[in-house]
Order: sequence, then C-alpha cells, then structure tokens
Amino acid sequence: MPAAPADIASLLGKCSFPVAGTPLVCAVSGGTDSLALLVLAVEAGCEATAVHVDHGLRPGSAAEADVVAAAAARLGAGFRAVTVEVAAGPDLEGRARAARRDALPAGHATGHTADDRAETIVLNLLRGAGPDGLAVLRPGPAHPIAGLRRRDTEAVCAAAGLDPVHDPSNTDPAFRRNRVRHEVVPLLADVAGRDVVPLLCRLGELAAADGELLATLAAAAVPDPTDAGAVAAAEGPLAARALRSWLRSPAVAGDAEHHPVDLATVTRVLAVARGEAVAAELPGGTRVARTAGRLRVERPVR
Repeated sequence: MPAAPADIASLLGKCSFPVAGTPLVCAVSGGTDSLALLVLAVEAGCEATAVHVDHGLRPGSAAEADVVAAAAARLGAGFRAVTVEVAAGPDLEGRARAARRDALPAGHATGHTADDRAETIVLNLLRGAGPDGLAVLRPGPAHPIAGLRRRDTEAVCAAAGLDPVHDPSNTDPAFRRNRVRHEVVPLLADVAGRDVVPLLCRLGELAAADGELLATLAAAAVPDPTDAGAVAAAEGPLAARALRSWLRSPAVAGDAEHHPVDLATVTRVLAVARGEAVAAELPGGTRVARTAGRLRVERPVR
C-alpha cells in the first residue's frame, strides 16, 4: 500500500491496533466503518485479513464480498468470504449478529466507532441494563477504531479512494438501533446543546472502571461463588457480582456464556444462597439448588 495521506496517518493515534506485524482478522462488511478499519489496520502495520460474512438476507448481498475482496487486494491485505444462514423469526438483527460472530475467529476486530458505542449505551439503557450494559465496545484490539467518529471513517474511505457499500437496512426504522441513531441521539444533542456522543462514551468508561473495581472486590469477598455461606455473608453488590460472574462462566452457562445475566436471575440465585428459596430457575431449563452449603447446577434430563 502506498504511503497514507496525512489525515489517515493522524487518526492512528486515536486507534488501538496491536503492534505492527501482528496478524489481525478484520470483520469487513463493505460499509464505511469496516472498510476504514481495514485501511487503518494495514496502515498500522498489522498483517490484516478481511473476512466478509454474507447472511443472505438481502438480494445481491453476495456481491458485496467482491467489494471487500477488491479493497483487500488494493490494500495488500488477505481476504476470505464466509456464508451463513439466518432463519426467519423474531430479533432478526440480533440473530444475524450472533451468526456473524460465530463465523469469525476469536480475537477478530470490528469497525465499531464511538458513535456505535454511544448508540449501544442508549439501547442498553432502554433495555434496563445496569453498569455492565454501559461498559460496552471499549477501545482495544477487538474494537481498535472505537475512539473514532463516523465522520472519521468516511474521511478515511474518501482519502483511500474506496467506495463503500450502502446497506439500506441501516436506515430502516423497523430496527430500534436506527431510530436511536437517527432520532434519539440527535434529539439528545439538541436538548443538551452539545455533542452527546463523547458524554455517553465517558459514561461507559466510568461504568467500566467501577465494574472492574467491583469485580476485584467481589472476587476477594467471595473467592468461591458456590460457597453459599460466603455469598450470603457478602455485601449485596459484591454477592450479586460474584454470582453474575459464576452464572456467566462456561461451567454454568455453556453456549450461552456470552449473554448477560439479568437482575431477576441473580436475585433468585441469591435467595437460594441465603436459604430463602430451595432452588432458582435459570434460562435454558437449568436451575441452581443448595446442598450441604454449596450451590450446584441441576440440568434437565434429556
């Protein structure tokens, strides 16, 4: 790739790519943000490979892989195309996102920006999320351009001479994220009289820092979350944090380990630890019971 324009090079200081020479798989849909991710990954010196995942949900979506392949070839990056199937049904957006995640290798990078992060924080607030729901899409190897704005990724693509794919679903008001993006965040900015994206991202950073401290304190207070006595004796927030961590672990959650654990579930399990209930039902048909002072998971007989 030829030397990048100064405006592209200057943006790297706001990014969090791994050190030069590191292999990095980039999820690239062909849209503005993901193409900018690929451009910046190459400019950062990473051994970048663009992976395009086609859900087959729109006519002509397979042709978008050609756009990504051409961009990768032009930038000197690797390329791979993957096709997945997403059945019709509720929460199509969420299931498509899960299918894409499952098709990509661990440690892949996505093109989420600060704008995406702010929108996700608002969405999670609307779902009733707690602090963990605010500590999302933090800058790091998985989200190396999370410190950039959407206008920055547009500038990167323009400077690199790339013509991004425009997904019509990104403006469809049937998807809640689009309403947050095009209606809620602009309205919040109008009411506040300022750009609210940095404010929301700062809220996310504060929530993440508090969450990390709480997790450390919880691990010290309840080193073994299956010890019902220790859970019952701990302060409520620490007990809840310890249980939430345990319930999300592969030993308990299995394939659902990436899903958040809601407050109602944690409260039910806490009641079991305190001897206020015999057992607590968990999503997926399992439950937690207490035997001889220990919490254990009971799975349904198949």
